[in-house]
Amino acid sequence: MSLEPGWYVDPADPETRRWWDGEGWIGAPIPVDVTPPEGPPPAEPEPAPAAATPAADQHAPRPGGRPDATPTSGTPGGPGPWPGQPGQPGQAGPWPGQPVPANPWPGQPGQPGQPGPANPWPGQPGQPGQPGTQGPPPGWLYPHWPGAQPVPRPHGLPLASYGARLVARLIDFGVVFLLNAVVNGWFVWRYIEAVSPYLRESVRRALNGDTSTEGLPQIDDQAGGLQIAILVIATALWYAYEVPSMAARGQTFGKRLMGIRALPVEADQPLGFGRATRRWSTLGLPTLLWYCCGLGLVLQLIDAVSPLFDHPLRQALHDKRAQTVVVQLPRKRDPRTTPPESADTPGDTP
Repeated sequence: MSLEPGWYVDPADPETRRWWDGEGWIGAPIPVDVTPPEGPPPAEPEPAPAAATPAADQHAPRPGGRPDATPTSGTPGGPGPWPGQPGQPGQAGPWPGQPVPANPWPGQPGQPGQPGPANPWPGQPGQPGQPGTQGPPPGWLYPHWPGAQPVPRPHGLPLASYGARLVARLIDFGVVFLLNAVVNGWFVWRYIEAVSPYLRESVRRALNGDTSTEGLPQIDDQAGGLQIAILVIATALWYAYEVPSMAARGQTFGKRLMGIRALPVEADQPLGFGRATRRWSTLGLPTLLWYCCGLGLVLQLIDAVSPLFDHPLRQALHDKRAQTVVVQLPRKRDPRTTPPESADTPGDTP
């Protein structure tokens, strides 16, 4: 996944920031300690074409260092420069009053198509810290990030670690389990009573080495219906616990304890009921498939470990479906233990 457009520290010059449009750098750099503006930088105006000076073109020296003159033979000013003529490369010159060449002679360092100087000139693209540095000209390939790409900070907040997300999910599972013990307890007890004769006899024969299935007690016909009822009630309790709180605040009880929050990728705002439902359904609805040889549990385990393999936003499968990201909220400082900040800013006192 490509890096989202925004202001980032320039890897070629860590003391500046530049705008990354998703494919390359645009605009001029700004100091790293300056608050960047909202959105991309304004487009730079194209330079006006330089007007040619007729007088300079008429008197510009030709590739021999001599000014334009009427060609004669055997006299100074004839065709071709004579030895020692002032203004030739390698000779002293120009003489007093000679017009300064508008363009350097062929082969002069810095002319397009010719080898340049050993050290870049001031303002040359790629030379940090020089005035006029605007990055590489159009058509040049800008170097990629040196090493690993910087970790994104959605909406200016760091991404939540996998450990914090896992602990928050375990806390939520504990709350949902307690709700099921209260609401679903009777159905679970009836289901155990329906299958316990069959299970006890099967375990007794297995311990005695008897593999026969003849004479085993039959499972009560109500066991199948009770199992479906238990899974439906458990799924409904999970939905009622998680979706409303995520829609309003982006946090469940476990997420509030761990100081993390789910936000939409595109904006810092509440998830809303529809997005919260889509996010929960990818992880919660497979609970109904536990009846099918535990298939739902396998799908939920895959979703649970998916943030470990997603880069750079560490999104789980349910995050990708709802286009959300989980961030770490800043810790609130305790006013009783935190000293008050001084009103004077360091450096303001003369």
